[in-house]
Amino acid sequence: MSKPTEPSGFLRAMDGTFDLLSKICFVVAGIALVTMTVLFGWLVFGRYVMNDTPTWVEQVSHLLIMVIAFFGAAAGVRQDTHLAVVLFRTAVHKRIRTLFVFITDVLMSGFGVLMFWYGLELTQFKWKSQIPLIQWPEGLRSLPLTVCGALIFLFSTGHLIRLFMGKDERVDSIE
Repeated sequence: MSKPTEPSGFLRAMDGTFDLLSKICFVVAGIALVTMTVLFGWLVFGRYVMNDTPTWVEQVSHLLIMVIAFFGAAAGVRQDTHLAVVLFRTAVHKRIRTLFVFITDVLMSGFGVLMFWYGLELTQFKWKSQIPLIQWPEGLRSLPLTVCGALIFLFSTGHLIRLFMGKDERVDSIE
């Protein structure tokens, strides 16, 4: 039985960078989730205790939901925990499974490029408009889409690089 070889310097650097970016995504999404929870607590307190509803909370929460969803999705692509149907991949021979994994990574990479490109166009188009009640640029709503599209492209491309180098360590699970 052959001993697994150590990853190259390039792979170590790539993995280190992508792991750091993934952790940043988790931290940003976590902070956004905690902030949104606190804001809704303030909303309930203001509405029912002070009888003065802070109307801006809803608009800020919409922004935070975009951050939570997209940054969480990007980290999920890196960690290979995103929503996936792996039943077919686990039921076929290893070569066909590798083909399915390749196709999935190519599609995810392309999807990331499209998210980035059209998210950037949308962000630029909406930047001069203002979000009602908070007067922040409307482009902030699509900025997480843009950033995470780029991250999904990078993470999926990283998976493809590992696959081509024979160093793909992802394991499908149907649990």
